[in-house]
Amino acid sequence: MKQHVSFVGALHVGFGILGLLGAVAIYLSFIFVFDFVEQEPIAQKVLSFVGNTLSLIILFFSSLGVIGGIGLFSYKPWARILVMIVSAINCLNVPVGTAKGVYSIWVLMQPETIDLFEPTQ
Repeated sequence: MKQHVSFVGALHVGFGILGLLGAVAIYLSFIFVFDFVEQEPIAQKVLSFVGNTLSLIILFFSSLGVIGGIGLFSYKPWARILVMIVSAINCLNVPVGTAKGVYSIWVLMQPETIDLFEPTQ
């Protein structure tokens, strides 16, 4: 199961980094579009709100994925719980996020995996 846990950690770190890059790309694209609506104050407010909110949400969940994935490499108990929560949310991203989320939850719920994350006495 150690290989599965390492693979889940790598998946979450990799997709988390892609999410961070995506959040930056969305933020920059909304700034670019913002320049085209100089004459429309309502459009500027809407674009600012949507762009900032969307970027922050993606940034938040991607950061959680990266932090949890790094924690899985050192078998931290909090990382297992965090990645299961992030994986449950990822199940809403059909089809790739669903596959990643179901696989991650399956790996992290196995009794052998739970034993790996138990603190040693």
